[in-house]
Amino acid sequence: MSNKYLLREYYELCEGGLCQDFLTESEKSEVAEGKAMYLTGVIQRAKAKNQNGRVYPRTVLEREIENYQKVIKENRALGELDHPEDSVVNLKNVSHLMTSVWWEGDNVMGKCKILNTPSGQILQSLVHSGVKLGISSRGMGSVHEDRMGNTIVEDDFNLICFDFVSDPSTIGAFMNLKESNDVVKSVYTKADRINRILNDIVRD
Repeated sequence: MSNKYLLREYYELCEGGLCQDFLTESEKSEVAEGKAMYLTGVIQRAKAKNQNGRVYPRTVLEREIENYQKVIKENRALGELDHPEDSVVNLKNVSHLMTSVWWEGDNVMGKCKILNTPSGQILQSLVHSGVKLGISSRGMGSVHEDRMGNTIVEDDFNLICFDFVSDPSTIGAFMNLKESNDVVKSVYTKADRINRILNDIVRD
């Protein structure tokens, strides 16, 4: 039986953080009025080896992104500034809320709103200072090596969240700026796990 590990991957945001075409009109108004900051860019990629040497099959990511959509709709898609060494989301370190994810080819694109939390304020300051940041997926899963020597993420992978970090693992995945003390033991509730099972049944 394969052991599950904490898998963390890094991607860059849009160049300079400016991806206006990804913002809705209401979001553009928020930004113009100084009420919000949005970042967007590639947050994961299927079928390509990242800088950690891992490859995510398209089917695995499609399932996890589909499940993650429910978390987004319920405004629970939180992420931290820097990667913790475990699989929990610490509310005291939360910096942003993912508001949208979608596919463009084999790239998973994402948009997040920076929150007015202590970590969110640090993130905003880094962005305004021109620091190049990336977004990194965090999940639990096992891997195996194929005949070509590639490390393949297995079907038991569970996506947890997306964090902001400084050291990339996926080429071309830096997110860009969109301008004009509690611990959650699991990102997924019992209802989320049921939703996963139902999605798998429908898919089969």
